Parts: sequence; structure tokens; C-alpha cells
Amino acid sequence: MDSVKAIKQSSNKAANYYQPQNNEIELFHTAANNQIPVLLKGPTGCGKTRFIQHMADVLGRKLFTVACHEDLTASDLIGRHLIGDGQTYWQDGPLTRAVREGGICYLDEVVEARKDSIVAIHPLTDDRRILPIDRTGELLKAPDDFMLVVSYNPGYQNLLKGLKPSTKQRFMALRFDYPNITTETKIIAKESNCDGELAKQLAQLAHHLRQLKEHDLEESVSTRLLIYAANLITHGIDPLAACRAAIAESLSDDLEVVEALNLVIQAKLG
Repeated sequence: MDSVKAIKQSSNKAANYYQPQNNEIELFHTAANNQIPVLLKGPTGCGKTRFIQHMADVLGRKLFTVACHEDLTASDLIGRHLIGDGQTYWQDGPLTRAVREGGICYLDEVVEARKDSIVAIHPLTDDRRILPIDRTGELLKAPDDFMLVVSYNPGYQNLLKGLKPSTKQRFMALRFDYPNITTETKIIAKESNCDGELAKQLAQLAHHLRQLKEHDLEESVSTRLLIYAANLITHGIDPLAACRAAIAESLSDDLEVVEALNLVIQAKLG
């Protein structure tokens, strides 16, 4: 259960910073008010998790985040009987807690989870909005403020790890991508407290790196990595060294690819 964490959000605190790209806030808000489950899809580090944190704050709902992995079972989500003090007791999983207490249950990278985990969420994604708990004999009805949100990266899909159409069609889907240069500049400057010129340079660098097709990279540079680089630079690290550590080395283990990326970085920032 170490991959599971419940984050309680308070409606009276400042919302996590999020810079909208399109109409995703309006769409999500309407889905939340109408009990529509939501699927977020987009590359790593493009802002999906920050978006959910922001919306949980805005809506004043608890957020239960589950980092999905290949060993995640339905029991990890729903709960299990444990033994303690000489007796057996039931412990709710994060999905059950979200249904009982109300809030947003966010399954991050849901395609990484085992198939039985995905099947377990199906009754919550149609008009029944129920959660059967076979081991306790309960049938929980989700309250109006319960919301199920899942995310995945379509770029990592393959025959073994992908959402079935029958599962995808249970959700309203929002597509996320890396921001344009203007938006990304604002995000970098806000998150790292760096000056606007540095933020713009890094955003332009990212835009250029994402156009590269000749390097065999599983993922392109994320906004998250740009913020790391900006933080290093604003705390005194040489810009080229900061970008090598936060960008080039993070994108590839292949020394030749790293050196090629460094040449691009040097040409843009040097």
C-alpha cells in the first residue's frame, strides 16, 4: 500500500497553481457537478496531476491519489481484512474511502494496474455509481460529491498495456499536451521564481527539443524538467550544467544521445 496516498484538500486554502491551456477547467467543473467520470490523457510531466490538485482545491473536495503499478490489485483499491491486537478488522482502501467520505479518487497511470483493479471501478462509472465490497457484503452508493478520475500516457500504450474501448467509453476524456511557448514561460517563471527571460529561453529550448525526430527518446522534455533546470540556475548553477543534469541526462541513458542533446542546449542557451 506504499503507492497509495490520500491527500485531504481544504476549500479555504489557496488553490495549487495551474495555468489553463484550453477549456479543461470548465469541462472538468461541469463533469464534477454532473457525476461524470473523467479520463486525462497526455505525456509525462505535462500537468495532469497538477490539474487534478488544482481542481480538488477549487471544488473543495478531498483528493485520494493512487499511483498505479503492475502489482496494484483490486484489494489495494477497495480494502482488505487485517490482523491486529489478536483480532481481524477491515481496512478501507483509497477507492472505498473516497466513496464513503466523498471526494475525488485519482488513479494515476491507470493502465499500469492489474486488470482486476480496472474491472473493480466499472460499477462506479455508469449510472449505478456503486461499489460492491464482496468481503464485507456491503454495497456502497457513491455520494454526489464523489468523482472518479483516471489518467494515462497514450504514448506508452502497447498490446499488453492499454485501456480497452469498453473502459475508455465509460469516461469523458480530456487531452493534455505540453503548453505553447507563451503558456510554458508563465508556468516556469511562476513555479521557479526565475526571471521572465530565463523562463522564455527554457520554453523555447523545450519547443525545439520536442521537434527533434532523429533521437530515439521515449519521452520529450517535460515542463517539470524545465522547472527543475530553472531552479538550479536561479540557485547559482551554470545554465549548461543545470540543463544537462535536469534535461539531457533525464531524457536518455545513451551517452551519444545525451551529448547530442547537450549540443542543442548549448546552441540555444550558450
